[in-house]
Amino acid sequence: MSSISPRSDVNRSAILSRIGAQGPASRADLARALSISPALVTRLTRELIADGLLIELEHGPSSGGRPAQRLGLATRSGGAIGVKIAPDHLTLVEVSIDGRVVRAHTDPFEASAPVAVGRLADAVATFIAGAEHSALVGIGVGLPGNVLAQSEGIVDSTQLGWSQAPVGSALRAATNLPVLIDNNVNALALAESLFGAGRGHSDFLVVTIGTGIGAGIVASDAIIRGSSGNAGEIGHIPVAEDGPLCQCGAHGCLEAVIGEQALVATAVAEGVIPADSGIEALQGAADDGDTRALALFSTAGRLLGRVVAGLTNTLDPELIVVLGEGAKAWEHWSSSFEPALRAGVIPRKRGVSVVVERWQDDRWAQGAAALVLSTPFDAEGVSGEQGQLVRERLISSMAGEHA
Repeated sequence: MSSISPRSDVNRSAILSRIGAQGPASRADLARALSISPALVTRLTRELIADGLLIELEHGPSSGGRPAQRLGLATRSGGAIGVKIAPDHLTLVEVSIDGRVVRAHTDPFEASAPVAVGRLADAVATFIAGAEHSALVGIGVGLPGNVLAQSEGIVDSTQLGWSQAPVGSALRAATNLPVLIDNNVNALALAESLFGAGRGHSDFLVVTIGTGIGAGIVASDAIIRGSSGNAGEIGHIPVAEDGPLCQCGAHGCLEAVIGEQALVATAVAEGVIPADSGIEALQGAADDGDTRALALFSTAGRLLGRVVAGLTNTLDPELIVVLGEGAKAWEHWSSSFEPALRAGVIPRKRGVSVVVERWQDDRWAQGAAALVLSTPFDAEGVSGEQGQLVRERLISSMAGEHA
């Protein structure tokens, strides 16, 4: 593979994704669509052709000038599996090499069960048995937890109740495929960078709200993972001295105040919703104009806005992407989030854009699959030995197709 910079990684992936989703394109078309210079497109496509990922096709139609050479994917046979693990369900997707989701499925899942890892492996193996692609190059897993290295596959997660869970080895044994695992918000940030609102932005934040509160940080086109893979744990920023106990063991964390469980518990305690209700009941009360429910969301939005303002002042993102289960009720968060954000950032950053994406469970799983799809462009070696196996399988699938 060519030696490439981290900044080139996203552009290379964007070229593949664009051609995969929109069909063959000329270099000029790619430069216009992706807002990158023609010279850079020429250099990157030359590398992609040399790496066997793109091929030159017939010339396209011309409006009077020299017909443009069109480029296409060298293969569509390769695919990847993405798995999003939540405490009570699994979402699995199969994606093409360009990142398009071709198949999705959700299974109930009890993460706290003693045999949870074994059941996870069985569910993934069953899903793979129905694969549409003849050659799968790997499995990506996104989960709410501590993953020191994508290639190791040993997981600690307070949300899932896992300590040193051997997820990677269990999935490799059940499927005979390479497995890459990362924190689900890191994986989601990667998907946003390659396929979503973050495309074309070198520096942005992904803020997730729901059962947990988290952030994915993209700086200079690279996912910031931190020394132990847990950068972006904004849910554990202390916001209330002597506040409620958080699942991490500390008191007053943001997540313990405005996470889904905290909002529901407060709503029940204040008599806004019945004792056996969930977040849907609280959203329904707010939708109906219940002032107490609206006040709870307003408090949550204001606290989140202040925390994100601090992140914006520190990291200087071009864009903030908000999504997650909680985004279903964003209209009730936003009325206080926006004023708190704008008031909290320093004046020259007040124009930072905020994009809200409605909740889609398969986007998280697509993010997990992106861990696999990004390995041909892993200039920093984040994916380790499993990433090397993915690259070998990708090359092998291409060789088999063109043999």
